[in-house]
Amino acid sequence: MKRSEINFYLRQAEDFFREHRFQLPPWAFWSADLWRSHWEECREIRENALGWDLTDFGGGDFERCGLLLFTIRNGNHAQSQRYPKPYAEKIMIVREGQVTPMHYHWKKMEDIVNRGGGELLIELHRADEEDGLSEEELEVQTDGITRRLPAGSVVRLQPGESISLTPRLFHEFWGEEGKGAVLVGEVSMVNDDANDNNFYEARGRFPEIDEDEPMLYPLCTDYERLAQAS
Repeated sequence: MKRSEINFYLRQAEDFFREHRFQLPPWAFWSADLWRSHWEECREIRENALGWDLTDFGGGDFERCGLLLFTIRNGNHAQSQRYPKPYAEKIMIVREGQVTPMHYHWKKMEDIVNRGGGELLIELHRADEEDGLSEEELEVQTDGITRRLPAGSVVRLQPGESISLTPRLFHEFWGEEGKGAVLVGEVSMVNDDANDNNFYEARGRFPEIDEDEPMLYPLCTDYERLAQAS
């Protein structure tokens, strides 16, 4: 992706969060220079990949297949003594028809919450023994209500509704066409993008960036680049 595209979507995200009165921590809007001046005291942010996260999943078409996230808090399996939090929290923006492709997590259990805006659709499958999509029915909890569903069912979450997703439960989600972008929360166990994502079809998790203009705000994958530029 081009840096100019990323900056464009970050500006849109600012407006969307403001519209829905969702406040991010002040460091979300720090410039590269301000990040460098606070480098040491922000070690937890850097090492736990907190902050802005934007991906096109390697497809080159963000609005069709992509996701914008902001990780607010997270632990770290690899440094559990330094960072013992057993939980994580994200806020996401899911656009109309914008797909986060089919995947599951090996370890992480998560609640996906429609915090406002449009309606979120989630397709669900259990994983079979070969990591394919099982045809067996599945069981999920939506806001504490147990539901038994056929394989491939699509659950609709309206604002205020949520679903609990267990490990090895394949899920793919997108915003309902014609209903507007969705403000989506995620409350989960520790998030580990490097080791705990299993996509049904091979996908890139973080974008290669064409630096065609200066960064507006660094992504969580930009922190090392900031250090090298200092």
